[in-house]
Amino acid sequence: MPNPIVIAVIVLASILGAAGQTAGTPASSEAESVAKEWEFSFATIGYLVPHDQSYVSPTFMADREQLHLEARYNYEAQRTGSLWVGYNLSTGHTLALEFTPMLGGVVGDTTGIAPGYEMSLKYKRVELLSDGEVVVDIRNHNSSFFYTWDELVYTPLDWFHVGLVSQRTRAYQTDLDVQRGFSAGVSYKKADFTTYVFNAGWTDPTVVLSLSVKF
Repeated sequence: MPNPIVIAVIVLASILGAAGQTAGTPASSEAESVAKEWEFSFATIGYLVPHDQSYVSPTFMADREQLHLEARYNYEAQRTGSLWVGYNLSTGHTLALEFTPMLGGVVGDTTGIAPGYEMSLKYKRVELLSDGEVVVDIRNHNSSFFYTWDELVYTPLDWFHVGLVSQRTRAYQTDLDVQRGFSAGVSYKKADFTTYVFNAGWTDPTVVLSLSVKF
């Protein structure tokens, strides 16, 4: 049976795509208009896990006005993919809040439905980022789990940022249920590279390398 989340994503994208067209507009102009309305980003995150399997988790995101679409792999669990549809909300200028409630379908080693959110709260050079979801495992309800990734980021220079980070995940195992650590990263134009170090001082550290690009 087709995944209902996939169907919802295709239908929503088709509706908004049709609504954005203007009668009598040349094909090249329509293509340029669509390209400007959509915003895309891609991130790949490498996990170097001590005493366990290291792996890579890619994420692709597409936004058009309020519509948010997202695809993840190796996020909720290894050898598991998820598709998401969400609604972008934002308010404020000096203190800017962006919030996206989402609903996802998860398929693979873990299979289920996942309500979730993405949030950003920014004030000048300080930003709080949060990403969370509850995976309801339809094959084993005892395996349902709350995943979260939270960051507090300070950007002293336009191209350099540091921060504190925590996460709760079952994609890999450590001695800590809630992992915590620090980050440092550099950015250039629409690209960003960040290194995270989790659990240093508590147990063998896990190093996470993140590369993201907007286009």
